[in-house]
Amino acid sequence: MGLGNKNTKTDRAPRILFYSHDTFGLGHLRRSRALAAALTQADPSASALILTGSPVAGRFTFPRRVDHVRLPGVTKRSDGSYASQTIGMGIDEVTELRSSLIQTSVRQFNPDVLIVDKEPTGFRGELLPTLEYLEHAGDTKLVLGLRDVLDEPEVLAAEWARKDALTATERFYHEIWVYGLRSIYDPTKGLPLSPAAQGRIHWTGYLRRDLGPVGEAPEQPYILITPGGGGDGKAMVNLVLSAYEKDPTLSPRAILVYGPFLSGELREDFETRVAALDSRVVAVGFESQIETLFAGAAGVVCMGGYNTFCEVLSFDKRAVIVPRTTPRLEQWIRAARAQDLGLVRMLDERRGGLTTEAMIQAIRDLPHQPLPSQAIESGLLDGLDYVAHRINDLLGPEQERATG
Repeated sequence: MGLGNKNTKTDRAPRILFYSHDTFGLGHLRRSRALAAALTQADPSASALILTGSPVAGRFTFPRRVDHVRLPGVTKRSDGSYASQTIGMGIDEVTELRSSLIQTSVRQFNPDVLIVDKEPTGFRGELLPTLEYLEHAGDTKLVLGLRDVLDEPEVLAAEWARKDALTATERFYHEIWVYGLRSIYDPTKGLPLSPAAQGRIHWTGYLRRDLGPVGEAPEQPYILITPGGGGDGKAMVNLVLSAYEKDPTLSPRAILVYGPFLSGELREDFETRVAALDSRVVAVGFESQIETLFAGAAGVVCMGGYNTFCEVLSFDKRAVIVPRTTPRLEQWIRAARAQDLGLVRMLDERRGGLTTEAMIQAIRDLPHQPLPSQAIESGLLDGLDYVAHRINDLLGPEQERATG
């Protein structure tokens, strides 16, 4: 089934393909999964396929009519270079293999819409052959999806110039979706996008988490401690444990969710400290159904990743955010803006806030913080509905799709 044959798409249900490069962490995969679930729910005949490099993709459950293809994994070394995660291939070979798998998936799945998460050219440019192929075929709509904050404008502009991402965005993508609101932050600030490309930007609002059936919450009250994927959550987890160790009267108890990327030796150290706290802190392993723990929590201490922020807003939870500041300032920018708007509280190393005493006080103050809903502006959490409408507009009537 070739993408060049336009008539093949007029008499079948819509197909949406997601590309999520995922070299580390959970953010891109979780965002793509939330979007795929919403779009197949909005149109029960539609199906979605997610191409992901996430090493933990297999631990997630996927909704009906949503599946994933796992691309060979790569990891980022401390010097910024990349290496193959498991197979004995050099990074150029792995990139070429991933690129070929992407092309094959596109030819076979023959999507009506391709939604690319964050990286316009893909990991190390691996998406470019597919983008050129689809441009020539001419019957697949290409969408670039950007989270609310990417990085500092100057840093982002240099990164996009290095990857030739600006050229790809201008040339290939029919629409650019920003999963946030312009009034909160403009992630394209600093990028020299043409007026035509700027005119293709849609501000969707944040992606609300599904508040459907959640399991029974643990005994309450408790606060939820979540470092997200966990790979860079060491400092935050250490701070929370130190707070409970230093103040034996600190309450309520805490439930700590280890991310799947928290390393073994570090985790063993944390486990020892948790055990010594005698149930005032309870730790659980990676929980793909973290929604249940969110729903029952009296408050949340977390990092500032996009997905966690969406969960804080969706579940309307008082939150203390401890953002990472390396390798990029994305989390700090998001948390600072959210604090300015009265949505969360941030503990900030730049303002002397990353001390045990500051964490103790923040946990004590959590119950007295305003709820995010008291500060939320209209449209803030409308992203999934907005995206579903955009897909309808992109696909259009079958007659329009047949003529491309």
